[in-house]
Amino acid sequence: VQLQASGGGLVQPGGSLRLSCAASGSPLEDYTIGWFRQAPGKEREWVSCIVSYLGSTYFAESVKGRITISRDNARNTVALQMYSLSPEDTGVYYCAADKYLNGPLCGRGNLYGSWGQGTLVTVSS
Repeated sequence: VQLQASGGGLVQPGGSLRLSCAASGSPLEDYTIGWFRQAPGKEREWVSCIVSYLGSTYFAESVKGRITISRDNARNTVALQMYSLSPEDTGVYYCAADKYLNGPLCGRGNLYGSWGQGTLVTVSS
């Protein structure tokens, strides 16, 4: 499956942003989708994931309560809606997909088989 993340941009602290992960080649509902981010000079970190079929969702502690993740099967996309953004949320956001990941393992980036190009999110006044 080929993935493309979009929706990044410049947003003020406290603002909201909606990222989208679009797929081609396969229906995304068959895949567990993860969102990761990498801030300048830092290692990549997991943000959130949604498991295939059952749709269970998981969130990193740093974003819990401020982010939702959802599927739109008709559009073959997964959205990451972010609220109350702070400069610490700045980074390149990537989506990843894997057909066999489930449960809490979806937070482990090295287990994903497909990655999309990232989209830059900058939170600054």
